Amino acid sequence: MITLAVLAVLLPFAGAAAGLLGSRVPRGRTSARTARRRAAWFAVLPVAISAVAASWMAARQAIGGGEIAGTLAEIETGSVPVSVGLQVGGLSALVGVLVTVVALAVQVYSVGYMRDDPRYPSYSAFISLFTSAMLLVVYAGDLIVLYVGWEIMGLCSYLLIGHWWEDRANSRAAVKAFLVTRLGDVGFLFGIFTLGLSAGSFRIDDVLSADLPRGTLVAATMLLLAGVAGKSAQVPLHTWLPDAMAGPTPISALIHAATMVAAGVFVVARLYPAFLAAQPTLDVLAVLAAVGMLGAALAALAQDDLKRVLAYSTISQLALMAGALAAGSEHAAIFHLVTHGAFKALLFLCAGVVIHHVGSNLISHMGGLRTALPVTFWAMTIGFAALAGLPPASGFFSKDAVIAAIERSHGPAQPFLYGCALVTVGVTGAYAARAWLRTFFGSRRTGAPDRRGGHGGHPVPRSMLWPVALLAVPALALGFAGVRELDWESAATSVVIALLGAGVVYALWRAAPEQDPARVLGPFRAPCERAFYLDTVYDRLVTRPVLRLARGVVRADERVVDGAVRGSGRAAVGLSGVLRLAQNGNAQLYVTGLLAGVLLIAVAVVVLG
Repeated sequence: MITLAVLAVLLPFAGAAAGLLGSRVPRGRTSARTARRRAAWFAVLPVAISAVAASWMAARQAIGGGEIAGTLAEIETGSVPVSVGLQVGGLSALVGVLVTVVALAVQVYSVGYMRDDPRYPSYSAFISLFTSAMLLVVYAGDLIVLYVGWEIMGLCSYLLIGHWWEDRANSRAAVKAFLVTRLGDVGFLFGIFTLGLSAGSFRIDDVLSADLPRGTLVAATMLLLAGVAGKSAQVPLHTWLPDAMAGPTPISALIHAATMVAAGVFVVARLYPAFLAAQPTLDVLAVLAAVGMLGAALAALAQDDLKRVLAYSTISQLALMAGALAAGSEHAAIFHLVTHGAFKALLFLCAGVVIHHVGSNLISHMGGLRTALPVTFWAMTIGFAALAGLPPASGFFSKDAVIAAIERSHGPAQPFLYGCALVTVGVTGAYAARAWLRTFFGSRRTGAPDRRGGHGGHPVPRSMLWPVALLAVPALALGFAGVRELDWESAATSVVIALLGAGVVYALWRAAPEQDPARVLGPFRAPCERAFYLDTVYDRLVTRPVLRLARGVVRADERVVDGAVRGSGRAAVGLSGVLRLAQNGNAQLYVTGLLAGVLLIAVAVVVLG
């Protein structure tokens, strides 16, 4: 059975290699169309087979088939060896299905969304590589192998966010995402080294079974938490994710739902026994989660860009998962991770359809689209219901599991975490209702001309609608897997709070449909829209001082290092000029100099003798 895990990881990688080798689109309409069709097959077929393999392994786990594990190679390093092996347990099997299904939906969706893009072959190849890297993280049995997939994901996110690099906003967003996540990955790598060297093995099972000192576990998990904050866009390393919305919408769906941001939460769950033994780390995680979930929800309520609304929503929902982990419930966190992957992928793909039709990302340019986009309207209604935690959508069950876990937890940060979680539920209902009403109801608000020179109304390819319709099914029904564990009292409380937030927004919209219900924030709207000026703070405290230091180093290099080099050069030239006076080719001068030298020697001998 280990062969299935290997195939699941390698098939998208092979598809990526084939796509990159054929990434140059020939000139001519027919040849270009043929190349894109070939690239589409390289993109879709391997991921589809990988999804079948992942589903087969998950089904085997569900019927009690036992863990799938195997070591492919053992690499000697001179100290602690690295085992190149895969391990598929219950957690890995479940997340593997999520990754492959969402990646398949994104690949199919992209066939229509990117049909006029000349760089589609390389774009689809990088998605396949992204998928393979995330599967390597999910199925890895060794921390070093996991880290390899972790870093490849970082590279792919840079390449895909900056796919339309001609636009400076896209290239800057890609660089920001790469640098911020790399900053967290420094701590993540040192955390891996701390665990592996202390346990004498990088194998995950060996690390978790080792009897490590509590101080070592606290230090290691704190370092790992830095990487988790970067990849899962948690406070204080979350600022890259909203800017990453500058890339293609399918990439946003892939990053937010199944790869990249899900990796951090998965790693904490995968190494959860180590985190449970390091309570100070969980306390820190609880505080960061509380601040992140509420702050991001308030920021989402104030955004006009539909994709940025969903981006801040992802930060908030991931913070809820982190809160569940901090509260001691790995099951609730993973349950919400899976349902969130389904409904957030659905929401982003629906947003892509809306943006494709309207020609603008701004909610203020939308309105009245429920009749023009009926499939998207109903699918996005399901997605927003799941996001707000309203029954019977999947988010209702998983969010209740998170809230109930936080409510039952104990710890110094529990009251703060629980209070922020309840307020976040209300704010989530508010921004979900605002985006839904402003996008699909009221009158159409025509915006500025789009890239194609029109004001929207563009036809939507069928390849974009099929993934939307299919993802609506798990977004609606996936939560019923946890119906037996539902805490009805906690669920009723969260639903009432979510409806209260949605009701306030509906009342404001009903009173003045042309005005933005975000005015409920009053004087706090500007800070919320700017995400509490955290980017400005980083710019003042980090970016500008580093730039000034860099300029100082450049000036020092020019004046001291380069000055010394240039000075030595000038001194050599000057000395050579003096020597050149004596080496001018005049034989009489040479004889005169020789006689003068002999005379001086004779005088010196007489005088000194």
